[in-house]
Amino acid sequence: MSKEQVLNESNDVRIVNARIVTPEGIIENGSLLLREGRIVEIVGVGKTAAPADKTTTQIDAAGGWVLPGFIDIHVHGGMGYEFMDATHVAFDTITRFHMQQGTTSMLATTVTASKLDLERVMEQVSAYQATTMPYAQLAGVHLEGPSINAKWKGAQNEQYIVLPKLEWLQEWVEAYPGLIRIQTLAPEQEGAIPYIKCLVDHGIVAAAGHTGATYDQVETAVEAGLSHAVHTFNAMLGLHHREPGTLGAVLTDDRIMAEVIADGHHVHVVGVKLLMKQKGAAGVVLITDAISAAGLGDGDFSLGGLPAFVKDGVARLKDDGALAGSTLTMINAFRYAVNQAGASIHDASQMASGNPARVIGIESITGSLEVGKQADILLLDADLNLQQVWIKGSSQLN
Repeated sequence: MSKEQVLNESNDVRIVNARIVTPEGIIENGSLLLREGRIVEIVGVGKTAAPADKTTTQIDAAGGWVLPGFIDIHVHGGMGYEFMDATHVAFDTITRFHMQQGTTSMLATTVTASKLDLERVMEQVSAYQATTMPYAQLAGVHLEGPSINAKWKGAQNEQYIVLPKLEWLQEWVEAYPGLIRIQTLAPEQEGAIPYIKCLVDHGIVAAAGHTGATYDQVETAVEAGLSHAVHTFNAMLGLHHREPGTLGAVLTDDRIMAEVIADGHHVHVVGVKLLMKQKGAAGVVLITDAISAAGLGDGDFSLGGLPAFVKDGVARLKDDGALAGSTLTMINAFRYAVNQAGASIHDASQMASGNPARVIGIESITGSLEVGKQADILLLDADLNLQQVWIKGSSQLN
């Protein structure tokens, strides 16, 4: 296909000769029809497709893969910008970059910061959502902090760590209803349990992260409604045979969905394999945790105002060398899960698209290839190289 080709959203688009990844399995030598921003037909080999009219654009996948667009629910930035910048230019730049790497929906993820700065992000994301978002869609906000454990802060700014404040949450949900999709906190903190209950009452996913919670403390939080763990293995109390810790609870409690940064730096490949084997594909979400440095190569950067640097693709804080997010993209996380960790294409797609859609409650709209759903679609070649992206049926070429 021509890289200069521009497809009209109003025209039908049929992708043929494709391996189509659906919730039920992989359709070999299938075809998929897009019309007016939605998937209107998925046909397998031996089935008769609806006749095409003269306006239909046909794309030959040549045996490549057709997948649902990736959904990144934990991403801070890219191409020199972070969501904490809270500007339209920043949001356009970040969503365009990650769209070019296969992400079709994402959460604007904050860092531990002042109440004023967090509210500035929420205000600007809400305003941005009211526009016609041209690239990856911002489905809401992921508040990473500020109620975390200072001993497990990682690359978060300790200056702004506070105990959970119900009055803040009430202000936020009243001012921006439905905007906050996930909030990360340390469940062992004073006041965390009623805060978790309030999150759940407002339809917000309560996530454990940057935490030294014991196994029992995590289980108490799960009973209150906690259902998610951010960047599993990283910035959490690890597994010990006499104190299973946060990690022990995440690995063994099926009520917890586990994120993982599958980049080969944050977690050893055996850790990724262990997580997938223990939780199953239904219990894992691939994320990037990408910062402003993503897409720019090595150099000096910042994360939430903290000086950082990237060397050989790995981001660290300057003061203590702690890992500071990543430069990962979703297409590379997907490929790592398949090529290094041994996931099947179907399972990797579930972890990169279907599961995150369910976590944030948009699975009826996107996250899987099904008739009637929004046409957020990726075309990959047989070697898993990204060839084309559609968002709401509109072609976005690399």
